[in-house]
Parts: sequence; C-alpha cells; structure tokens
Amino acid sequence: MAIHDPQVLRAIAHPVRTRILTELDAGGSLRAADLAARLDIPANQASFHLRQLAKYGLVEEDPEAARDKRDRVWRPTSPGGYDVDVADLEREPGGAAAARVFMRTSAAFVHHVVDEAYGERRDPDTHRSSTQQAVRLTKDEAAELADEVAALLARWTERTRGRDGSRRTYLFHSMLLPHPDAPAGDAGDEA
Repeated sequence: MAIHDPQVLRAIAHPVRTRILTELDAGGSLRAADLAARLDIPANQASFHLRQLAKYGLVEEDPEAARDKRDRVWRPTSPGGYDVDVADLEREPGGAAAARVFMRTSAAFVHHVVDEAYGERRDPDTHRSSTQQAVRLTKDEAAELADEVAALLARWTERTRGRDGSRRTYLFHSMLLPHPDAPAGDAGDEA
C-alpha cells in the first residue's frame, strides 16, 4: 500500500505506532494487551495508538480472530508494509513538514538499530548478524535486487506469522543505496 496522505505519514512517524505495525506484520492479528506486553507499554496506550492507526486506515479489526463479539483483535490493512515516496508526499499540502517528521523519526530509529547491532549487549538466546556487501549495479538492477530481497522476506514473514510463543520479533534492516563516498555519476571503468 502506498501512502499518499501527509496526515497518514505523520500517524506512522510515531515510534510506538511504527512498532505496533511491525508487530502486527510479523505476528499477525493481535489484541491491544498482546501488543502492550510485547512493547512493554500500558494496555490503554496500545489501545489508543491502535485507534489512531485505525482512524487512518492502517489497521482494522479482525473479527475472525476474536473469541467473541467483545474481543477486539487487530490486523494490518496492508500485510507486508507500506510504501512511502517522500518526494511525492512533499508536494502535497502539509507534506514537507510531515516528511521532515517522518524522516527525522526514521533516522533516529535507524541510529538506534545500528547502536543495538554493534553494541556490547548480547543475549545468548538470540541470533544477530550484520552484512555489508558492495555490489556494482545499474539503477534498474538495484531495483530488481531490492524486489528480490523484499519477496524473500515476505515469504519468511508469511511462513512464521502467528502467535507462537517460542518466536520473538526480529528486525531485518537493509539499505541499498549508492556508496556515500562514491562520486556522483560514477560509471566505473567502461571508458
């Protein structure tokens, strides 16, 4: 699902809401109490953020997963995540400000992820890995590679989605971009 509304972008810029969407995508349908336990936040806070996400069409109730009519179970409206074209959103009224908030929040989270990946805190019951691989690609090849990685992750997410208590949520974070130190327009040695 592509996000075209700056208000929706602001809604997902909140770190707790981003984490809720992540847990719902990885774990499948969940109750506010389940999310509260996973995020270590009060249940009423999880409920509030779920209602905000529902207001913007990012989550919906999953009546098939509920025990009864009073049981509220939530699922993402777009399993597999959301596409955000920041340049496109910046052209919308209020989009530039929403994009700044989203980018600032996203950058802070990425810094947190890198700190965790390279920090000294280790849990012997988890697996961690970090890969850095340089590859020479055209723009189209880079897009193809990104699509292949996304498809692989989607298969694994679908295969492991559910409330199995032996699993924990892992974050697979990858970036595919031109090397930041390479000169712009570097075409290599084709001359």
